[in-house]
Amino acid sequence: MLTKRIIPCLDVKDGKVVKGINFVGLKEVGDPITLAKEYYEQGADELVFLDITATHEQRDTMVQVVQEVASEIYMPFTVGGGLRSIDDIKRMLRAGADKVSLNSAAVKDPNLIAQGAQIFGNQCIVLAVDAKKRDDGSGWNVVIHGGRIDTGMDLLEWVQKGVKLGAGEILLTSMDTDGVKQGYDLEMLEAVRKVVNVPIIASGGCGSLDHFAQVFEKDCADAALAATLFHYGELRVKDVKTYLKQKGIPVRL
Repeated sequence: MLTKRIIPCLDVKDGKVVKGINFVGLKEVGDPITLAKEYYEQGADELVFLDITATHEQRDTMVQVVQEVASEIYMPFTVGGGLRSIDDIKRMLRAGADKVSLNSAAVKDPNLIAQGAQIFGNQCIVLAVDAKKRDDGSGWNVVIHGGRIDTGMDLLEWVQKGVKLGAGEILLTSMDTDGVKQGYDLEMLEAVRKVVNVPIIASGGCGSLDHFAQVFEKDCADAALAATLFHYGELRVKDVKTYLKQKGIPVRL
């Protein structure tokens, strides 16, 4: 049985790690290089680095910060935010990223997924999707630009298209649960799990050890991403893995 991955996430704005609730009210919580090193030492399986305002502000992800983070850690490292072309992807992989995360740019130009997968391999292309439940409860819509624009696109149709084009993994964030610490959006994760056959990273809403266990026990994700809990020292990666191991969930200690 494949081990489940625990992934801290660094949401970076203006070179600093920040965290908010439902994508707003961002507070500064630390330095990306220091935190990356700390999570590596705690035994994280991977790290996700998202330049969260790069797309909205139409600027490039900070290559220098990515290089510095990559030089401090020895684990898979995914970078996203503001990547709009094959050249952008190439630059991030050269800077030390193992994978790139495509979100708004992929919605605007789905061919970017196909081109990226063809040139760099499916394993390098992570389709990041932010989704919000429709008011009538009939499903979820894809939102872009850091939660600012509702595309009206159906989540399940979009993830299937993304995988068909070559995305090797899906990073799925629920806007409804993000930063609220009431647990992952299991309903949404289960719905996506049923329609795609690539690994899913659950994101948005983790607030306790039990929430990590729930997402794996229900088998609706292959990895669990968290930010707030780790940044504020409420939990350490090692604590999470020890707890999951005790619950019989396979993890790499």
